[in-house]
Amino acid sequence: MEYLYWTFLCCLLQFSVQAGRLANFQRSYIIGGQKAIPHSKPYMAFLSIKSGNSTYHCGGFLVAPDWIMTAAHCKLPGSTITVLLGAHNVEQQEASQQTFGVKKVYVHPGYNHRITGSPNDIMLLKLDKKATLNKYVKIIKLPFSSSNAEPGQVCNVAGWGMLDDTTYPNTMYEVNVAVVSRHYCVTYYNEKVIKGSMICAGFRSAEKDSSQGDSGGPLVCNGVAEGIVSFGNEYPPGVYTRISSFQSWFNNIMKGTKN
Repeated sequence: MEYLYWTFLCCLLQFSVQAGRLANFQRSYIIGGQKAIPHSKPYMAFLSIKSGNSTYHCGGFLVAPDWIMTAAHCKLPGSTITVLLGAHNVEQQEASQQTFGVKKVYVHPGYNHRITGSPNDIMLLKLDKKATLNKYVKIIKLPFSSSNAEPGQVCNVAGWGMLDDTTYPNTMYEVNVAVVSRHYCVTYYNEKVIKGSMICAGFRSAEKDSSQGDSGGPLVCNGVAEGIVSFGNEYPPGVYTRISSFQSWFNNIMKGTKN
């Protein structure tokens, strides 16, 4: 069974072909979730990705005034990215919104775009200017290197992804998912695919809280961004990049880049 990647507001199969991936299933929506309270997640970023004549979307999250963290698979070769912060309804020009260009892209060197379900699915975006922090735009906490989301822990995923195969919401949706063990996860994936640098979340049997958010968005546990939406099958569990596994990498980039 092939893996697929979640995208925002677009046909996932088309996105997969553009990215050199194959997908048997379209899984780009939050199931059993609900509308998020407007601006209740001020760390969320909406990424508009233009590649040729097509535009795709991903999620991300603010980790410093001029830094966004997201999934590496959201960067297509030759694409350009625009970042929207402070948004609830992405189809309206809300007074809370701030728009940014991307000055530099840092894809983890261990990520391989040619491999479906590649590990190291993490990317940093250096914005062209610092965000104005306020009640609509805030930084989310990142985990310590020793942090580990434990099986059974309930976390939150949010985004603007499809609600079903045809419905595209303008506003943010969210859902709670439970972290599951690696043993449980590998029953639905090839054991060689699921690495220690990944988190699995969502029970197959729990429809209402087994859904995932959209590519690049955060898996938030107790107010900390523990994971990044990475890949999955048609049904849960979904797979997330474990952020704590990459602390040295992103700290070195963020502290070492002055421009």
